[in-house]
Amino acid sequence: MLKVQEIDERRIKRGRSVNVATIDQLPVVVVGAGPAGLAAAAHLVDRGLEPLVLEAGTQAGAAVQEWAHVRLFSAWSEVVDPAAEKLLAPTGWVKPDADAYPTGGDWVAAYLQPLADVLGDRIRLDARVTGVSRTGRDRVVDADREQQPFTVHIRYGDGREERVLARAVIDASGTWSTPSPAGGDGLPALGERAATDRISYRVPDLKDPAVRARYAGRRTAVIGSGASAFTALASLAALAKSQGGAGTRATWVLRRAISGTTFGGGSADQLPARGALGLAAKAAVDEGYADAVTGFRTDAIERDGERLVLVAEDGRRLEPVDEVIVLTGFRPDLTFLDELRLGLDDRLQAPVELAPLIDPNQHSCGTVYPHGVKELAHPEEGVYLVGMKSYGRAPSFLALTGYEQVRSVAAAIAGDRESAERVELVLPETGVCGGAGLFDQPADTSTDDGGCCASPTALQIGVGAPAVSGGC
Repeated sequence: MLKVQEIDERRIKRGRSVNVATIDQLPVVVVGAGPAGLAAAAHLVDRGLEPLVLEAGTQAGAAVQEWAHVRLFSAWSEVVDPAAEKLLAPTGWVKPDADAYPTGGDWVAAYLQPLADVLGDRIRLDARVTGVSRTGRDRVVDADREQQPFTVHIRYGDGREERVLARAVIDASGTWSTPSPAGGDGLPALGERAATDRISYRVPDLKDPAVRARYAGRRTAVIGSGASAFTALASLAALAKSQGGAGTRATWVLRRAISGTTFGGGSADQLPARGALGLAAKAAVDEGYADAVTGFRTDAIERDGERLVLVAEDGRRLEPVDEVIVLTGFRPDLTFLDELRLGLDDRLQAPVELAPLIDPNQHSCGTVYPHGVKELAHPEEGVYLVGMKSYGRAPSFLALTGYEQVRSVAAAIAGDRESAERVELVLPETGVCGGAGLFDQPADTSTDDGGCCASPTALQIGVGAPAVSGGC
């Protein structure tokens, strides 16, 4: 890697500390080459710092590619980072239509992959981070702790292992790899593991013939109440109406009751694609393609021949279903950070200063107080969780929130505290946020009504910055 890296390795083996000047020459390790991770790298480059991006997948945006078939409910203007755009501009890159709505696949092909190409060998693919610590110090040792660089352990797809040193670590690995289970208590329901052949934790791609055949003409239980569940319900209803899809039905399992906000902002939503998504899910119920079961906290999933029966904590049993789609959110994988001193909220697993601002019991994404490096800091100085990972188990997250986070963090690492702390993100109060959009681009993207998450006249990033539109 870097010559200074080799020098540091020799010094460490002799039991010597690495001086601050040498540490400052080390790269900033960014975990994850998704939207937040690549934006972090772009901001670091813009600051004259050297990033090293470690991506567990075999391509940039690997997690996004897994939901390539789903359309975002945010337009292109809301999912491109300014520093990344600045880095792309000299290559002749043409920004997609600002008002168009990309699918996950579009996002990867037209933005994330070109950005990764510009970053070049600053990105290592098929490189899974297995551990992060202070060099020569486990989490117990205090002596000279902050004078030691971070050591990052990597396992490559071919089985090779490597250790690299870093001046700071930005964890933008997201939460996609750890979906929450069906069980109402946060643990897998009894029998859930044994029934994995009939359970999916992703929105199905019903344009794929094999996937379509799995759900066509069958009954599927959809567990969850967010945008991903809306997407699944809407797509199953569309399948039921299509040729060869007769008999397709869904049982929508909700842990809470249906209320006025269950389907989001509807026609009043300032993100039209998300409003259309909620209306499509409501239509699936109203038209009889989905039956809603409320107050149902899954306790067990039992076999009934080739079918599955969901059993609630209160003893209720649902009619047998052929498939189950569990869309109950995601949670952060913290295992490889276990030797670091993180300050995490005991409920959300988000940074303690950020957690009260994003608590889903109190907030939606539009009521999140402006935040940056101050709210993302941990007792272990120099390590930051950003993007969806920073929200822990909270579901409401905006792409622009992540971009502002990494801008602030990069400024802090560069020593520009004034810029790092100059964070302003103002949004109107909203309903449910986060999740995916419809498969088809909404026909009408104009609305003057109040709504959720992003108002072109209310969202501001940076003091004195002109208003821009927001998105998830």
